[in-house]
Amino acid sequence: MVQDEPQGEIVAANGSAPREKKPNVFSRIALFVRQVFAELRKVVTPTRQELLKYTGVVLGFVVVMMAIVYGLDVLFVWVMQYVFGAPGAA
Repeated sequence: MVQDEPQGEIVAANGSAPREKKPNVFSRIALFVRQVFAELRKVVTPTRQELLKYTGVVLGFVVVMMAIVYGLDVLFVWVMQYVFGAPGAA
């Protein structure tokens, strides 16, 4: 489904359309700021319960990734000691 663009918005021209004159730098900045505020109005703040749930998921994921990296580190140290011998054993 295609949504109609709001009035006054600049839409990227397709390749076959004739080139139109670009607006000056100040009008482009003003358009950008208006678009930023329009997007910020769409932001929905999570509830406290959602925020705690999301935080728990992120912390759980970080702990799991730390365990995987630690396990791989221990494995690689073991493999290197097996291949090259224990350090200091001359």
